[in-house]
Amino acid sequence: MGASSHSYRDRVAIITGGASGIGAALAEELARRGSSVALADRDARVEQVVERLTATGATARAFVVDVTDAGRVEELVRATVLELGRLDMMFNNAGLGCFGDAREFSPEQWREIMEVNFWGCVHGSLAAYRWMAEHGGGQIVNTASLAGLVPVPGAAPYAAAKHAVVGFTLSLRAEATDFGVHVNVVCPGPVRSEFHAAMVRPVSDPLERRTPASAIDATAAAHAILDGAANDEPVIVFPALARRTWRKWRWWPSLLTKAHRDIVAALRR
Repeated sequence: MGASSHSYRDRVAIITGGASGIGAALAEELARRGSSVALADRDARVEQVVERLTATGATARAFVVDVTDAGRVEELVRATVLELGRLDMMFNNAGLGCFGDAREFSPEQWREIMEVNFWGCVHGSLAAYRWMAEHGGGQIVNTASLAGLVPVPGAAPYAAAKHAVVGFTLSLRAEATDFGVHVNVVCPGPVRSEFHAAMVRPVSDPLERRTPASAIDATAAAHAILDGAANDEPVIVFPALARRTWRKWRWWPSLLTKAHRDIVAALRR
């Protein structure tokens, strides 16, 4: 599959984290462009997203799957191929955020954040990669975060997981090219969704977290992801503010010092 020139018509895609946010928006946009989609989430509301899609005439399937279970993810790939005929694209999008002092997250919270964000991505990538490598190629698109490229005080467990996703994805990209499998990592800034309200927080920080004012719409995020994947961009960073922040950290990290201090001050208030 030539990622730079392919369209999304008549493709089959799996999307994890498909019950809301970026995952649901990706499903809607892929269906609009002519793809068949298999949506997976541990939240049963994924079935409602599929109902909306099928009502428009799209081909869609819902699977209630916890991506931290490698066996269930392998079953997801097998079931998708069985029901939809093949697998062209795997979007490992399931994620879980956090906010709080690194000292105050419990070991269980650290583990959950790593399991969902990193291991969930690994399970989905490897299950898809094994099938694609044997069947002529495909594309794996892993959702990391701007927090996978720059430090984010107040979100140490999440940033650790997302940095790991970036390193894993780019390493897999180098391995997979000989099999015709394209691998990309998505590093968005804040996106308007349920993500922030559902963040893991220490017991000492019971306040609900609100979506930042700079957040972009999930539909706009889906467009950016699909455009970047079509062009086979190794690292897909958006919006423009996120790209500027990444450049600052790469070339002038001291420019982010004040922003980091402000975040820490707010965290400790």
